[in-house]
Amino acid sequence: MAETVHTPTAILDCATASLREHPFDDISYRALGDAVGVSERTVYRHFPTRSHLLEALGQRLEETEFPLGAFVTIPEFIDAAKARFRAFDEAPAFAFVCARAASLSPTGQPEPTFFTRTILAMLETAHPSLNTRDLHRVAAALRYFAAAQFWARMRSGFDMDALEISEVFERTVMQALDDLPTGTHDVKARRR
Repeated sequence: MAETVHTPTAILDCATASLREHPFDDISYRALGDAVGVSERTVYRHFPTRSHLLEALGQRLEETEFPLGAFVTIPEFIDAAKARFRAFDEAPAFAFVCARAASLSPTGQPEPTFFTRTILAMLETAHPSLNTRDLHRVAAALRYFAAAQFWARMRSGFDMDALEISEVFERTVMQALDDLPTGTHDVKARRR
C-alpha cells in the first residue's frame, strides 16, 4: 500500500531543500508545487501568503535544525541557548530564515509554546515570589535573547560569532535576573 504524502509537510521539505541553494525570496510557489507534484494553487491553499510560508518554514527549521536542549534550571537554559547559537553559526541561511519568521506578526495561534511554558516553569521554580506580570515580562525577555532574532541582530549588526553572542547573552540574562527575588541559589552558584 502506497504511503500517503502530507502535502504541507512535503511543501516545507522542498522549501527547506531549496534554501540550501536559494534565498527565501527566490523560492517560488510554482517551483514548490512542481517539486511536490501539486499545482501552484494547492501551495497557495496551504500557505495563502509568503508570510504564512515563512512562518511555517521558520517553525519547522527551529524544530528540526535547531532544537533547544532540555533545561530545568537557569544555568542549563543558558548552556542550551549557547549550544543553539553555535548551531546557528553552522547554518546561517537557515538561522536567518528563523529570525525573519520570528519577526512576523503571528498568523497562527497565539498560544504559549512549549518553550515559553518551560521558561515560565523554570522562573517560577527559581523565583517563587515573582508576581505574574513580572514573571511574564522576564520570560519574554529570556525567550527573545535565546532566539534566532537576537543571534541575527548580533551577527549582522555587530559581526559577532556564536562565542561572542553567547557572552553577551549570558551577561544580559544575568542582568535581567539580578534584581529578582531568588528561591534557589543556582544563579549565584554559577557566578562562583
